Amino acid sequence: MITDPTVLIIDDEAPIRRMLRTMLEPEHYRVCEAETGQIGLQQAVSQRPDVILLDLGLPDMDGLTVLKRLREWSQTPVLVLSVRDREQDKVAALDNGADDYVTKPFGSAELLARLRVLKRHAPHAEEPVFIDGDLTVDLSSRIVKVKNKEISLTATEYALLRALVQHAGKVVTHKQLLRSVWGPNAENQSQYLRVYITHLRKKIETDPKQKLIKTEPGIGYRLLTSE
Repeated sequence: MITDPTVLIIDDEAPIRRMLRTMLEPEHYRVCEAETGQIGLQQAVSQRPDVILLDLGLPDMDGLTVLKRLREWSQTPVLVLSVRDREQDKVAALDNGADDYVTKPFGSAELLARLRVLKRHAPHAEEPVFIDGDLTVDLSSRIVKVKNKEISLTATEYALLRALVQHAGKVVTHKQLLRSVWGPNAENQSQYLRVYITHLRKKIETDPKQKLIKTEPGIGYRLLTSE
């Protein structure tokens, strides 16, 4: 059975949401709505939309923050719809994970055409919760549990674990981890990595006989999986 694709609209203006619904439902889209960034992120988890239409001027957080949070665990296509028409605004949105950018006001034909392109390039649905053995990492809510007990991680420790989880079972190089967690200017700061890997191991490896993070000498680290 083929189901209608789901579009999540994150926009605080009710008239805009109504207009978009009027455009999309006759084209056989299932429409979900959110008026704040936080609600939008929650809807992204619960509704698993095929595409997200995102306004940048939200009342609780900037749309760029929503993009960054979303891209921590999801590759759902995001089409930004915004009144901001400066080149730097468009570049910032695209650099932070948007797949396309349309300036308000826009026509229905253009919007529908952009959506068709995004649908063709959409990735398969993904699971925002990683579970393997005693370790559970909820990438959408940033909750980490070991043996069903929630553990506290610093922002850096969590970012490091997230990068390993996103490539679970595969080697992640030192440079990849440094760039992902500390930024492109930290690629040669391998001492950061050694220190934080040690901290992370102490928190998630509760059984000394069961290693979760394997060192690949001279290359990087691998989050071991049971498969």
